[in-house]
Amino acid sequence: MTRDDGLDGAPAAVARVVVIATGGTIASISDPGGAAVARRTAAQLLGSAGYGDVEVEGRDVLNLGSYLFGHRELRVIAEAVAAALARDEVTGVVVSHGTDTMEETAFLLDLVHDGDKPVVLTGAQRAADQPDSDGPRNLREAIAVAASPGARGCGAVISFAGRIFSPGRTRKHHTVAAEPYRTADGGPIGRIGASGVVITALPVRPAPLARPGPRFDGTRVDIVTVHPGADAALARAAVRTGAEAVVLAGTGVGNANHALLEWVSEAVAAGTVVGLSTRVAEGPVVPTYGNAGGADLVRAGALSMGALPLYHARLLLALLISEGVAVTEPTIAPYV
Repeated sequence: MTRDDGLDGAPAAVARVVVIATGGTIASISDPGGAAVARRTAAQLLGSAGYGDVEVEGRDVLNLGSYLFGHRELRVIAEAVAAALARDEVTGVVVSHGTDTMEETAFLLDLVHDGDKPVVLTGAQRAADQPDSDGPRNLREAIAVAASPGARGCGAVISFAGRIFSPGRTRKHHTVAAEPYRTADGGPIGRIGASGVVITALPVRPAPLARPGPRFDGTRVDIVTVHPGADAALARAAVRTGAEAVVLAGTGVGNANHALLEWVSEAVAAGTVVGLSTRVAEGPVVPTYGNAGGADLVRAGALSMGALPLYHARLLLALLISEGVAVTEPTIAPYV
């Protein structure tokens, strides 16, 4: 089966999209007590509806709310995506996913994506058995993005409520809104509408990293939030219980206090990686202040995570550490 690509009259193979189902609200139905639980399979999500001239196949990899995911689940998804992309006949991949941690899975997939084929994550804010579920529309749109020649080279993206986001600066900004994602200091890179898939900005992507291996499953990187009165007790506890790195969610442009500054010096000297991020939703870390502010933290050995969102920063460090990469300012610079 072929279609005319409209360029030189030569027939082109029909687009084939693999939908990898992992659970989430898009696959959830109510249990007897009224709580939503992920249960629907890829075949049930796809149903009997047609997807235009796109051939679609489904594969079940997980069936969990993404709030249950650990590093192992992220690795399993990355392996399934890579296997699908390796097939010559596959045009692109869609991952149906819970919205709770979609931004992290999308970021990981983007970090390790080494080709031009689109990888598109989508989900739903309303369960599959709700009469106004947004899942079917989001899935149709994600399949259209994965099949679109215009999406080639964009890496892994999030397609949700008619908008397409590059994951590097994208976070879930609302718990229940139909449009839950927002990109800090920017906006969507495209949209899906009556005219089809329109890409308005091509992401600048650094060289891909190696896909996570089994060591990633147990690589622990914790987050410690700075707040008035915070001390170093939680940071020290994180290291004692196995954290190989700690990300400080600093105040403002990346600040802490004297107790945490002392801990940073001790931790770095002992070989623990310390990343400096911010608890603020938008804007970069800018090491500016002394007296236990960000400038002092960086001088003590903390690594500025730049404009990378807090939970993305944690994931980047975990991936690098698990692959035995020396985590230094030069090694993280292309990604932050």
